[in-house]
Amino acid sequence: MNLSSRDIAAFLALAELHNFTRAASRCHLSQPAFSALIKALEDSVGLRLFDRSTRHVVLTREGERFMQSALRIQAELQACEKAMRDTAQLAQGHVSVALLPSLAAGWLPGVLRSFVTQHPGIELEIMDVLSEPCIEAVAQGHADFALAAMRVDTPELQAEYFCSDDFYLVCRKDHALAGQAQIAMADLLPYRFIHLARHSSVRQYLEAALFPQTLRTFVEVEQLATVKGLVEANLGISAVPAMTLFHFEHPDLRILPLHIAGLKREIYLVRRRATSLSVAAQALYQQVLDARPVAPGNRQHQA
Repeated sequence: MNLSSRDIAAFLALAELHNFTRAASRCHLSQPAFSALIKALEDSVGLRLFDRSTRHVVLTREGERFMQSALRIQAELQACEKAMRDTAQLAQGHVSVALLPSLAAGWLPGVLRSFVTQHPGIELEIMDVLSEPCIEAVAQGHADFALAAMRVDTPELQAEYFCSDDFYLVCRKDHALAGQAQIAMADLLPYRFIHLARHSSVRQYLEAALFPQTLRTFVEVEQLATVKGLVEANLGISAVPAMTLFHFEHPDLRILPLHIAGLKREIYLVRRRATSLSVAAQALYQQVLDARPVAPGNRQHQA
C-alpha cells in the first residue's frame, strides 16, 4: 500500500461531504479525476471504503476504521509541515554553543539579547567552559560550534579566525607599577604574580610569550573573580586578556596595557567539517560573526 497526502485529503473530503462533486471541488480536481483517485485508493488498500448510491455516499465499516487512521496521518503530516515551516522561518529550533567563560560572561549576553529578540522561539544551550572542553563538545556533537583559544584543523574539525585579545596588567592603584605609562616584561619580574590555572588559555599564552623567563608565582587559582579579590587585597599582580577586564573595573584597581612581544590571545570559531549547521545554528553563527569583538587597541583603563 502506497498512500500519499493527496490520497488522505481526498478520502477525508469525501467522508465529510458525502458527495463526489463537492469533494472533487475542495481537492481542486475534476469529478472524473477525483473518482479515479478514490477508486485507486480502494484498490490500493484492497477494501471498499465507500458505499455509493445515486443520492448518497457513505463510509463502509472498513471505511470508518480507515478514517481513524487517515485523521491521525493527516494530523501528523500537518504537524510535520508546520514544524518544518517554523524551522525554516526560525520560529523554532535549538542551538548549542560552547565558548570560553570570559566571552560567555562579557561579550555573549549582548549577542544573545539581539538574537532572542529576533528569534524568541529558538531554544539555546550555552556551555561556558575552557578551550579543550569547547573543542571536545563540538567533536562529540554536543555543541553546534565553539569559540575557543585553540586553532584546531583536523579532518573532522575546522577553525576560523575570530578575533585577537590583547593582555593587560591589573594591580592596585597604589602599586609601584600603577603610575607607569608602559609595562614591559622586565617590569613584572620583581613582583608576586597571581596566575590562572595551567590549563587555562590565559596561562598558556602568558607562559609562551614569557619563555624562558618565569614570574614569581604567588598562587594559582581557577576563577577570575578570585584573581580580582587577591589583587584588590594587594597580594600580587596579574595579567589578563582584554575581554576579561569587566571583572576588574574597581576604584582600587588599575588596568594597564602590557607591551610584551607575542602576548596576544587568538580566538577561533570551531565547527565540524562534514556536518552542515541547522537553520537556527547557522543564523546564530552568522550573528556571532557579525558581532565579533573590536580589539580595544592601546586604550588605557583607569578606574
